[in-house]
Amino acid sequence: MHKAAFISIIGKPNAGKSTFINALMGQHFCIVSPKAQTTRHRIKGFITTDDYQLVFSDTPGIIVPKYKMQEAMMEAMKESLEDADLLLLVHDEAEDTLSDEVLDILNSFKGQKILILNKVDRLNEVQIVEKTEHWKASGHFYGVVPFSAIHPFNKNMLVNFLVELSPEHPAYYPDDEISDRSTRFFLGEFIREKILFFYEKEIPYSVEVKIDNFKEEENIIRISALIYVERDSQKAILIGKGGLALKKVASESRKDMEKFLDKPVFLDVFVKVKDNWRNSDQELRRFGYKE
Repeated sequence: MHKAAFISIIGKPNAGKSTFINALMGQHFCIVSPKAQTTRHRIKGFITTDDYQLVFSDTPGIIVPKYKMQEAMMEAMKESLEDADLLLLVHDEAEDTLSDEVLDILNSFKGQKILILNKVDRLNEVQIVEKTEHWKASGHFYGVVPFSAIHPFNKNMLVNFLVELSPEHPAYYPDDEISDRSTRFFLGEFIREKILFFYEKEIPYSVEVKIDNFKEEENIIRISALIYVERDSQKAILIGKGGLALKKVASESRKDMEKFLDKPVFLDVFVKVKDNWRNSDQELRRFGYKE
């Protein structure tokens, strides 16, 4: 008997969704930062064995959109629910209520709903039990699973629980694949992750990264990346005095790329202005936010 399931992972910004899925996948699968709206796309990750395949969808954090890119992000989150067998709501343990936006999603989803009570490393055992019982009594969830990405003590239990709830079905994806996203996508995300860490205010939210060229040679991989911003002033900040800020982004990104590709990387990074791209249907399609 083989089981397979699509599992949508949702949550409010800063609930720790990406850290949660990285712990679940056992690798640096989704970029992580302290800033909200780190995840912009639906990213599928696969855990496959001879007996089951779990297809996880990491989705953008639930927000009220203010411009077209954010509208597209929320559409990606909603699309993940349409084909999902199970829904995981990753919820910060410090939050004792659910927003109206989250409640609307829970009420409209017809499959089993599971609360991931995240960041419980900040709690003692008594508090974990109290919080778990509080959410079980809410009546919204089939199950409540305390979890900590720092000490993922419930990882195996959670996977077994999800397999138990999964329908009988052949695997949806080949067993040697771990994601539906391309290598270029992940390389671009490494760069965007560094921008989220190194810059403040509007800069991290105004950039898009595209891998312009990828050439694998015998002893090295040569990569060229374009960082798009919306204004000349943002370009100047991103590059920094004497180009030092951009060099730092490139240097740190290259280290992640080399780990990911298991080969030396030569990385060139350039910055280009695309006026108001976050509100342009054409640019959002080009950047993969819209069909």
